[in-house]
Amino acid sequence: MARGQERTPLRHRARYLFDRTLARSTGTLLGWLALCCLAVVLPVSTLLVWTDPAAPRSVTGRLTQVWRTSAETLRLGAVAGTPARMLLSVLLGLVALLCVSTVVGVVTTGLGDRLTELRRGRSRVLECDHDVVLGWTDQIFTVVSELIAGRAGAGRSRRGRSARARHVVTVLADRDPAHMHAALTAALEVTDRVRLVCRTGVPTDPDALTLVTPGAARAVVVLPADDSDGDLTVVRTLLALRTLLGTDDGRSAPRVVAAVHDGRYVPAARLAAGPRGTVLETDLTAARLLVQAARRPGMPTALRDLLDFSGAEFHVTDVPEAVGLSFEEVALRLEGSCAVGLLRPDGRPLLTPAPGTVLAPGDRLVTVAHDDRTAPLTDRWARVDTTALASSTPVPEPPARLLLLGWNRRAPMVVDALRGTARPGSVLDVVTDAASDAAGPGSPWSRNRPGDAPLTVTHHTRDLAAPDALDGFDLSAYDSVMALGSDAEKGTERPDERTLLALLTLRSWEERTGRVLPVVAELHDHRSRTVAPLGPASHALVHGELTALLMAQIVHNPELAAVFEEIFARRGGALALRPAAHYVLPGHEAAFATVVAAALDRGESAIGYHAHDPRRARPHDGVLLCPGTSERRVWHAGDQVLVLTAGPGHHGGAETDTDAPPPALPALPAQRPERVEESD
Repeated sequence: MARGQERTPLRHRARYLFDRTLARSTGTLLGWLALCCLAVVLPVSTLLVWTDPAAPRSVTGRLTQVWRTSAETLRLGAVAGTPARMLLSVLLGLVALLCVSTVVGVVTTGLGDRLTELRRGRSRVLECDHDVVLGWTDQIFTVVSELIAGRAGAGRSRRGRSARARHVVTVLADRDPAHMHAALTAALEVTDRVRLVCRTGVPTDPDALTLVTPGAARAVVVLPADDSDGDLTVVRTLLALRTLLGTDDGRSAPRVVAAVHDGRYVPAARLAAGPRGTVLETDLTAARLLVQAARRPGMPTALRDLLDFSGAEFHVTDVPEAVGLSFEEVALRLEGSCAVGLLRPDGRPLLTPAPGTVLAPGDRLVTVAHDDRTAPLTDRWARVDTTALASSTPVPEPPARLLLLGWNRRAPMVVDALRGTARPGSVLDVVTDAASDAAGPGSPWSRNRPGDAPLTVTHHTRDLAAPDALDGFDLSAYDSVMALGSDAEKGTERPDERTLLALLTLRSWEERTGRVLPVVAELHDHRSRTVAPLGPASHALVHGELTALLMAQIVHNPELAAVFEEIFARRGGALALRPAAHYVLPGHEAAFATVVAAALDRGESAIGYHAHDPRRARPHDGVLLCPGTSERRVWHAGDQVLVLTAGPGHHGGAETDTDAPPPALPALPAQRPERVEESD
């Protein structure tokens, strides 16, 4: 033994020798297997024979009996006699054992391969009226959840066999189907009336698409991947669908809903999607939502409540008795829903129309309601408390001071949106890592251009992961803070980690100073929201979640595609939370119909309100959607009203800023016989 070498125990050396012997060849392995079998079979057979009262008396007879017992156990034959006969018997037994083992191996391998093929999800789905989801991203949990909720809500309003039918959601992605099914089942509440079917395959391959039978589906949802070629993959997937479904007028094809990150690919994606396709742009929508959330802290909660299927949402309904009535009269004769516009017979939406717009035959009403049933009109207009209407010009909002932490591909859109809505004198401080060269001094987004007088942009370079990253910044001077994570496809680091560190620093500052800082953060993983250290005025937005909600809404009601295009694309976030003092006088008791009437006179549609309560842990949460128009309450200065703002053509046809103070309320006509004036 060498000097300094530790003495190895005997059992370790024996095990090492055994391992080396087994690793030599298959013959060696068979030899050891035979020795192990003989070491067990021969002693046991001998014990059985010697303890058997009926065993032969002679030693030769007992040894022969031991041979027969061992041979039968090992299936080697039991022929006794001369050694030559016994060897031939052993040879035949080995040949028989080899043949049987070969047959068993072939059958086992065939069955195993078949089971493996089935587990891989390569069998064709034979379903009808099912929903198909192509691709796998973090948005899939929101999409599948809302598809299930939307179908369940529609089933409750129907009767007969269709309401009892099982809802099937099929997912096709280049992943293991067992893992996909386990992840969806763990994240969602899947009931007995819902069946998830997962298939593996590349969605861009037409042969793989046939596995989910898209031609018989109700709708096909194409999710955008987070990599750099994700948008190109969406376009190619749409082309594969078009090849599989045909290029006809699309009347018999399923509804196709897709999304892309970059707006440059929207025209190509819409061409590939065909006449029944809808393509949404995620990055621009996410940037506008981020800006709205920073300007109005309660907006993220209000938007989610409005776009999911758990409460009130947008609907398109037929109201035959409304033909010939003005939009104002219809809005004030709806009790359980809020009218926001019309859908013309050609499918063109007319949102927030002028109050005197008369409904023509074929027009359908766009409402916000708790279900999709036709909203009946009441016999008379709701009471409008004219003495509670606010008639003074609202005080303009002061310049804003904003802080932007982090940088990604949506950050330039955020800066542009802020430049378009900022008050003169507003300031934006951008803090990025040194690696974020997109926001560096040479970037056009960090320079103040001649036309950017309302907003001054200043760039700072800091390590956002360091605890002292924000030292030197007076956080109490900022009206709002926005935190952005890096793009998911850049680097190996998880994109939410640095955002969570920034949120932790901001939350620590709140606890140390006792002040509340409005913060809105953009996250990639929905699981990160549950662990995000958020303050009472902070919100975490999951990237792509709003787009996923919109996709599920369009699948359930395809006519809403044009409505959402108008709200979130053309108007650039037309939903806004306004101070209630813009519509009613603080301290006065008035019905919600008063707010509806005041909003209509401004070219807006009121769809809910937020009652300010400083005793809440999160005072900005809790927007009550589509309350009854006859509901009376005392309005306070801290209350806010959720409205769909005016678009082009209202009040002179100018596009109004979604966050700009609304114009002064025009004086109401002295006599409106349909309304019942009521003094406070």
